[in-house]
Amino acid sequence: MAKRCEICGKEKSFGNKISFSHSRSNRSWSPNIRRVKAVVNGSRKRINVCTRCLRSGKVERAI
Repeated sequence: MAKRCEICGKEKSFGNKISFSHSRSNRSWSPNIRRVKAVVNGSRKRINVCTRCLRSGKVERAI
């Protein structure tokens, strides 16, 4: 699986999970990365893009 978005640079982030008793343990948040075909510099390429960039139209998709 891809680790980061090639458009915005979003990648896995880390923090703490806090339980009801307020004990803390490590956890991570992964971005929703999809592998899509897009037009890059006039040619079609496969790039890894987060769904936020897909929805906002930052990527010209070519199926």
